[in-house]
Amino acid sequence: MFIQTETKPNPATLKFLPGRSVLPSGGLDMPDRESAAKSPLAERLFGIPGVCGVFFGTDFITVSKNASDWQQLKPAILGAIMEHFMSGAPIL
Repeated sequence: MFIQTETKPNPATLKFLPGRSVLPSGGLDMPDRESAAKSPLAERLFGIPGVCGVFFGTDFITVSKNASDWQQLKPAILGAIMEHFMSGAPIL
């Protein structure tokens, strides 16, 4: 599985494109750990120190960070997304 990333205008946000459907339609914003309880993937992402927001679109996942460095966070986020999709677990 190859996951592409795209920068966003906000340097605290990075877009991850897993090359497959994330949501069938619309978007789902999870601005904190409590709102992520409905998604095993979002819970996994919030388990990574430094992640402070997750948004799911139809074919992308946007992750927001606090003061952490993307060089440290990006490999953990990529691993979490890959593990989730490979497990076959539901997004929601």
